Amino acid sequence: MPPMEQGRDRVLVEVADHDQVLAGHARDGEPWAAAARRLVGEVTAPPVPLDLSGPTKRFVVDRDPRVTVRDMTRGDLRDLTRWRAQPHVARWWASDGEPTYDAVERRYGPRIDGETPSRMWVLEVNGRSVGFGQHYRIADYPDYALLVPDPAAIGVDYAIGEPEWTGRALGSRMIWAWALRARATYPEAPVFFAAPDHRNAASRRVLAKAGFVEGLWFDEPGHDGGVDTVVGCTFDVATVIG
Repeated sequence: MPPMEQGRDRVLVEVADHDQVLAGHARDGEPWAAAARRLVGEVTAPPVPLDLSGPTKRFVVDRDPRVTVRDMTRGDLRDLTRWRAQPHVARWWASDGEPTYDAVERRYGPRIDGETPSRMWVLEVNGRSVGFGQHYRIADYPDYALLVPDPAAIGVDYAIGEPEWTGRALGSRMIWAWALRARATYPEAPVFFAAPDHRNAASRRVLAKAGFVEGLWFDEPGHDGGVDTVVGCTFDVATVIG
């Protein structure tokens, strides 16, 4: 194991298929992801977050599974309808309307077509579509921008739709894959922002492991006329990714 350099944050990388652990510190001004890449050196697969919520920022190099995100198309609407109807998804997405194909097409079709500020995407694991998400410039929704700490942020919502893929530590990898893509798409964005329901402990844990920090709780008006109490979670792009 190489000697650990002094710096802001301790970074630890597990190389799964080599049974190896690399430890060091992020240098002054060095993002956590850059420190992890420096530690692994010639290892070909990039390190991904294992848990960034504690004082030691833990990454892992694991070539399987391959987690990616891609733009959603109208060909994904039947999968999206099925995912929205899953009990573990429906509980947190109920305010988006009934999970019928017609309702889903009316709500998300314009987003897929680029007619609204929100953009839809699909989570793939080893080439199989297993979940979905959406992102948007928060400033494009003025009423929502009044509720969040930084209107310049990029907001994100997400869900793993296939029940058999839940509980398998894929959530933080999904968020990481999306964050890397969003960083390239919105290079000017200083932060990413998510606001899970305060009762959704699993989602809050996923965000924390991916590098989000919880902040203020606030009441968010739902599309169905109700109000949800949510937890504002912020991802500092410069600190985590660079």
